[in-house]
Amino acid sequence: MIEVGMKHTSELVVSEPVTAFRMGSGDMPVLATPAMMALMENAAMKAVGDALPEGCTTVGGHIESSHLSPSKIGDRVTATAEVTKVDGKKIEFKVMAHSGDKLIGEGTHLRFVVDKERFMSKVNSSLPAVSPDAPLPACTPRP
Repeated sequence: MIEVGMKHTSELVVSEPVTAFRMGSGDMPVLATPAMMALMENAAMKAVGDALPEGCTTVGGHIESSHLSPSKIGDRVTATAEVTKVDGKKIEFKVMAHSGDKLIGEGTHLRFVVDKERFMSKVNSSLPAVSPDAPLPACTPRP
């Protein structure tokens, strides 16, 4: 069961593949904003992953974040996501990223619980894969 307060911290060391220059979001050799936000999403996914029924996962629906300070190649960056609200299959998170002790980004993130097979079936048939008003997925409960 997913509960308010669940959290996870993911980390990376800034390297050339995640720089703004390499990712195309800027022309400087610093952590790209999209890479920081992906790390935040990863933390949110992992915060609730073990609480999901077998056959379920979460998918991102919205993310909003500041990017307050650059991080250079070699810096260790962490992103923490904490569940702030659960409403059926909708899960809201507070997300923060730090480079060392310095806050470099913060915001909110929304994820939806989905049945993996049903989601991919809809993706492959070009139908809408996620609807906020759809019923909770019928994933198999964990033993």
